Amino acid sequence: MPAIWGGTFIAGRVVSTQLTAVPAAFMRFFFATAALLLVLQFSQGLRVLRHLTAGQWLSTMALGATGVVAYNLFFFAALATLPAGRSALVVALNPAITLLLAAGLCGERLSPTRWCGIGLALLGVWIVVTHGELSRLLKALGQGEMAMLGAVLAWAAYTLVGRVMLKDLSPLVATCCSCIWGTLLLGLIAAWQPAPIPWTSMSAQVWGSLAFLGIFGTAVAFVWYFKALQTLGTARTVVFNNLVPLFAVFWGWSILNEPVSVSMLSGAGLTMVGVFLVNGRA
Repeated sequence: MPAIWGGTFIAGRVVSTQLTAVPAAFMRFFFATAALLLVLQFSQGLRVLRHLTAGQWLSTMALGATGVVAYNLFFFAALATLPAGRSALVVALNPAITLLLAAGLCGERLSPTRWCGIGLALLGVWIVVTHGELSRLLKALGQGEMAMLGAVLAWAAYTLVGRVMLKDLSPLVATCCSCIWGTLLLGLIAAWQPAPIPWTSMSAQVWGSLAFLGIFGTAVAFVWYFKALQTLGTARTVVFNNLVPLFAVFWGWSILNEPVSVSMLSGAGLTMVGVFLVNGRA
């Protein structure tokens, strides 16, 4: 899952060269929904969707609004201006933010060790954002960084809502329904876009990246993520997100020739230590 999600930052960077956030997100989840419906038909049958209650459909709409619509609009908006590796290092805050929200909204207690981890994770991301000059924090927070922070908050909400939904739904059904809602909502937003979408002029690389984002980055990885939430719990699952930035930096360096600076490596190291402390047993 982290290896795939690290690759989504590379694919998203390629897509953002020719598409804006809304059509890019819509096409990603069009591919994802088609793949998930196909898998659901051959595994449980589409008839399982007819047995969902009104409350379950509303809850999966919340999943679609947070983890699909909000996250991906922020995700593609950020990648239009930020390198893939740098964007992924901001996302390294995800585990800490998720547990902070879990503490505030769900009553989960945070030990001193976990508070220390949250502080280290924040410091590490600040080093990445400011290129090692912490006094420049506010000046260094551009639209790209703010968009990725929005994506972090959206994914944290998706995780917490999903944890509740998985008490009644399988990971496949929950993911499929959230993608259906997300695709419908993104389609409505895309219909209001004033600029025409350049479907015919899009390169093969962009189409391939969209297919990767939809099939692997969503249909496969989202189901695995919910399966992990169901079997491992929140803290043990989100710790695997620590590996996403490492894969993204590696893929960005090896595929897109993105530079890797000392501040990125040192900030990434602090962030990794911080999030492992956050997700420890202390």
